[in-house]
Amino acid sequence: MATTADFRNGMCLEIDGTPFVIVEFLHVKPGKGPAFVRTKLRNLSNGRILEKTWNSGVKVDEIRIERRPYQFLYKDEMGLVFMHAETYEQIHIPEERIEGVQFLREGDMTEAMVHAEKEEVLTCELPSHVTLQITYTEPGVKGDTASGNATKPATVETGAEVRVPLFIENGEMIVVDTRTASYVRRAKEA
Repeated sequence: MATTADFRNGMCLEIDGTPFVIVEFLHVKPGKGPAFVRTKLRNLSNGRILEKTWNSGVKVDEIRIERRPYQFLYKDEMGLVFMHAETYEQIHIPEERIEGVQFLREGDMTEAMVHAEKEEVLTCELPSHVTLQITYTEPGVKGDTASGNATKPATVETGAEVRVPLFIENGEMIVVDTRTASYVRRAKEA
């Protein structure tokens, strides 16, 4: 058991049998009345954000979450199949539990958040930035725009669509932010 004084970003709690992670919190001591804690919690089952206010000193159920490395192998009718990087154990993870799934390629490494007591995968995260190849984009025409930050749609090797600057062409490697599904920069030559 923990109390509201133990709150920190990234702490995992169980509320009514559902796992949540603290995204942000704020201890408030008004001039009149008792102190309280205002929190933003992310539901680890469905990704929704919940705002909750706690009275100061309330006991909460803290749960142990482990981060484990998994490699994506393939997709089948039950979901996506991943292999633990150290034990080679294979598991199925539904697509809706994977953040940035549209940028996932076979062989990519991910990090899964696992409820330690139940051995249940809660979410799976790709690295924040991945390097992907452009498979199709329309050619950019000089003088297409009056502003310098114009973009065009481009399809990457996973089939996802990303908005890229006009100078990007077919076959180029780009870096994509998996959290926002946005273009970051051209990939550096190896």
